[in-house]
Amino acid sequence: MERKIQVLVVDDSAFMRKVISDMLNQDPRVHVIGTARNGEDALRKRKELRPDVMTLDVEMPIMNGLETLKHVMNDDPCPVVMISSTTKQGAENTMLAMEYGAVDFVTKPSGAISLDIDRVENEIVEKVVYAARARLRRSSPKPIVQPRTVQFVKRPSRTLLSSAQKMIAIGTSTGGPKALKDVITKLPGSLKAPVLIVQHMPAGFTRSLAERLDSLSELTVKEAEDGDVLKNGVAYIAPGGYHLAVKQEHSSYVIQTHLEEPRRGHRPSVDVMYESLSALNDIETIAVIMTGMGADGSEGLMKLKQSGSCYAIAEAEESCVVFGMPKVAIRTKLVDEVVHIQEIAGRIMRQVQ
Repeated sequence: MERKIQVLVVDDSAFMRKVISDMLNQDPRVHVIGTARNGEDALRKRKELRPDVMTLDVEMPIMNGLETLKHVMNDDPCPVVMISSTTKQGAENTMLAMEYGAVDFVTKPSGAISLDIDRVENEIVEKVVYAARARLRRSSPKPIVQPRTVQFVKRPSRTLLSSAQKMIAIGTSTGGPKALKDVITKLPGSLKAPVLIVQHMPAGFTRSLAERLDSLSELTVKEAEDGDVLKNGVAYIAPGGYHLAVKQEHSSYVIQTHLEEPRRGHRPSVDVMYESLSALNDIETIAVIMTGMGADGSEGLMKLKQSGSCYAIAEAEESCVVFGMPKVAIRTKLVDEVVHIQEIAGRIMRQVQ
């Protein structure tokens, strides 16, 4: 019999600890081996019980979730799924948690003590299961061995033409906020292309992600709005709950956000963004698919390649938190390069220039 995933549930509320534990224990793949009421208690239980995954409340007394996460990721990394409120402060703290190394997060439906937490039961269980498989990176990394880059040789690698308008289109999911920080903060403010980003994330969190990246980057980073005219040196993050597409109006390219059905369970969807770009004339797309579970982006990549104006980069397995979306993209045999996260910004700049 396959060993169950051992989980430590950490929450300030006894009610939430009990409900989350019961949810997880109902799944045959998971066993809750302990609970903790605050960060200090969690660190003690972590050393004693050695769980495979922790669920961690953001807002706790004595030691909050962020401080607890820092200790875990610096001292002895363990996959962590944050359980967050939907307040602005909760969203900002969740973005910091992703930056510090949390694998993923789940939003409490109605505040710190959510009596309707059962609404996100499936999400909690699935994210815990995926977290158990995640590849972790310390929040304060040791010096990195020079990353390895793999380049496909199925056909001569080509550089995009210098005359066409370039579009950088990035798709990511689990582990994406940290990966986006690694890439976006290395791109110059003088970048001769707009950047379009689809990060799988619910409404209320993408604005905090944009504000955080904007504060760290030379680029201007904003949550995309319907009708935004694309500008070079600006990164547009698809708003949670909305698809992002691009259309041409005269000599400008304009963002459309819409509420069509989710694709592969996602809205925003990387496929939707890529397909809209494939329909445009006189542009060349640098498509980047980074860490994330599932297969979003692969169908859209096929459409981009059929349009004949796309250079595709996938994040290498060695740096992915979850090697799902890039793996499926690579299987299409349409990816031009497979690149460690630390090299992606440089490869983007090579194509833009």
